[in-house]
Amino acid sequence: MITPHQAGQVWRRLDVTVRDLPLGLLLLTGSFVPALHANGTEIGGVPTRPTDALAVVTILLQCLPLGGRRRWPDVALALVTCGFAVDQLRGYHAFATTALPIALLSAGSHLERHRRTCVVVLSVVYVPLAVALSRLGTGESPEEFVTFYLALVLAWGAGAWLRSTRAAEADRRRRVAEDTRTAERTHIARELHDVVTHHVTAMVVQAEAARYLTAAPERLDQALTAVTDTGRRAITDLRHLLDLLNPDHGTGAAADAAEPRTPPVGRLLTLVEQTRRAGQPVEFTEKGTQAESTGSADLVAYRVVQESLTNALKYARGSRTSVQVCHGEREITVEVSTDGSGSGATSPGGSGRGLAGLRERVGILGGDFSADRSSGGGFVVRARIPARSTT
Repeated sequence: MITPHQAGQVWRRLDVTVRDLPLGLLLLTGSFVPALHANGTEIGGVPTRPTDALAVVTILLQCLPLGGRRRWPDVALALVTCGFAVDQLRGYHAFATTALPIALLSAGSHLERHRRTCVVVLSVVYVPLAVALSRLGTGESPEEFVTFYLALVLAWGAGAWLRSTRAAEADRRRRVAEDTRTAERTHIARELHDVVTHHVTAMVVQAEAARYLTAAPERLDQALTAVTDTGRRAITDLRHLLDLLNPDHGTGAAADAAEPRTPPVGRLLTLVEQTRRAGQPVEFTEKGTQAESTGSADLVAYRVVQESLTNALKYARGSRTSVQVCHGEREITVEVSTDGSGSGATSPGGSGRGLAGLRERVGILGGDFSADRSSGGGFVVRARIPARSTT
């Protein structure tokens, strides 16, 4: 049995002409119902006459074009107007004359080109029609013809209002879609910056250090192993990022063999060890117990530490670095600082996008972020990140 929802889907898949035609058929049927005879629109006071062959033609001319009122609104309106004019001049006053305001409303809503020309032509045509009806009929006052004209204008205006409302809604959806795409691109760029910059910086530092270890094969081997491990970790992180962009990426056997991903804050120690292997002395302190569910606060805390250690490798290489992470019931606090005792040698500089991205991440969660120079010549990064439960 077909449900109403399924029936609605089938109906929406039909051609627009097929969906518009039933209204015209309804008016066509009503025009031949004896009880509705001569109950249509009547202006000018032309005496009503019985239905004849020409009346049938005018009824068809007014009803059937309604099937194309959205696909060909100008053609439908022209045909309905001609049928209406003949109906009034002959005095049939068929129920089908109700089609004129419907055609006007549809044209006002769906006509895309020559809208002003259409309004002018219809207005000009109405004048001789009103004069002819005034002479053939019992003589209605000019006010009655003006009133009927204003009613037709109201029908067109209602269609124009529907058109503007539909256009405004389409524009709103377009802007929402553009804003969404922009936000997604910004998020992707931020994630790529966090992942690539940190790992590549560590690899550059480790590779530069390896150049001076040729006389110590064991230490050289350790340095090259660290470069290899960092590269593999970068590939793993990039693979997980691609999984977010494309749900089908990494499926199958390759996904089964991939390194499982651990929670970001749980990888802080690994992050610190990686930085130490790059030659940066790091003191790591973690207090408190991580909550089971903190929303995205744990990921933001991880990114703060990651970007800060990356900047330490770039701009304070060899400086003693301190990382302090404190897990509270309602927030996570992070502080990363250097004492300025290093060599001051730097890797290729950055654009400042990383710190700006961190400030934005923390701000979205309602926290506080600062990055300042310390009194000893180093720098200190502080972040207070509210932890929100996702349950």
